[in-house]
Amino acid sequence: MSLSGAVSRRNKQSTKSDSPRPTLLLAWYDRHRRRLPWRAAPGETSDPYRVWLSEIMLQQTTVKAVGPYFEKFVVRWPDVTALGRASQDDVLRMWAGLGYYSRARNLYACAVAVTRERGGVFPDTEEGLRALPGIGPYTAAAIAAIAFDRRTMPVDGNIERVVSRLFAVEDELPQAKPLIQQLAATLLADTRAGDSAQALMDLGASICTPKKPACSLCPLNEDCTARAQGSQETFPRKAPKKSGTLRRGAAFVITRGDELLVRSRPEKGLLGGMTEVPGSDWLAGQEDATAKQQAPELKGLSRWQRKVGVVTHVFTHFPLELVVYTAKAEARTRAPPGMRWAPIATLADEALPNVMRKVIAHAMDLSSGPSS
Repeated sequence: MSLSGAVSRRNKQSTKSDSPRPTLLLAWYDRHRRRLPWRAAPGETSDPYRVWLSEIMLQQTTVKAVGPYFEKFVVRWPDVTALGRASQDDVLRMWAGLGYYSRARNLYACAVAVTRERGGVFPDTEEGLRALPGIGPYTAAAIAAIAFDRRTMPVDGNIERVVSRLFAVEDELPQAKPLIQQLAATLLADTRAGDSAQALMDLGASICTPKKPACSLCPLNEDCTARAQGSQETFPRKAPKKSGTLRRGAAFVITRGDELLVRSRPEKGLLGGMTEVPGSDWLAGQEDATAKQQAPELKGLSRWQRKVGVVTHVFTHFPLELVVYTAKAEARTRAPPGMRWAPIATLADEALPNVMRKVIAHAMDLSSGPSS
């Protein structure tokens, strides 16, 4: 559906520049804006570093989850130059637990590029921002609007929801994204582009929520097609989700006194560069016996003990089940090539993804299951 086609069916919803919507949004935002650690206070200039850092962290993650990580990062690395001079391992360790670890690698690569190639100064245009590692169309638009007040509208999940309800966009996501992008742009004020975008984000987060939206408090409620139809919660339209095929594998938790055998995953691919305990391949339909055959070989290793139950984890494209085996190594046992012994007391400092934290907790907190 074209923009003109969508609008022609909504006589009461003008998309002309003289529409009152942008003014109503900004007036609402000035009264109700959220206080966020990365957001500049009214009248202050936004810090491009803090805007960029928050936008990368917020990808597929909630504001509540990001807050503590953001605070830790800016204390450790207060500007992009400091981050660009850090090591990737340090960045991954600080990121551990936030998920979607390719973001952390891209974050570091971008910081290095801005530090070395641009003297620690972010480009102030969408085009320049998109040339940096890890910055796609949405993130470039968000930084350009919020940090540099470029007149562009980034569209995140909150804005998608607000716009799809306001205009009753019948097309399903993701096919509806181009139309929603065009409609969202009509909500930009002539000035304060960054505040226009953040107003819509806040509106979606606090008022136009996925369930039970507080329509009576919305500054655009008299102009909302979905509200007039009584169909707010049915928008945005979404195609049925396709769940990935379950993959199965084994994880091997080997201790040597107060140390744990770990290794680093390959730099490229899922959980790239992160720390893990040795494990089998993760494959659909894999039998436990086949997975166990991929256990690391160490001299003087005790008999494998299989823990009761399995560790489950859901990645973006597939769910995972891991059987966990434990064993003890003798005091002077050497780590196999590509692996190392890490003190259990300092595991919190390792770049362990959530799935590995689950594995280790399962191995060390539950009683041993039957030997196998």
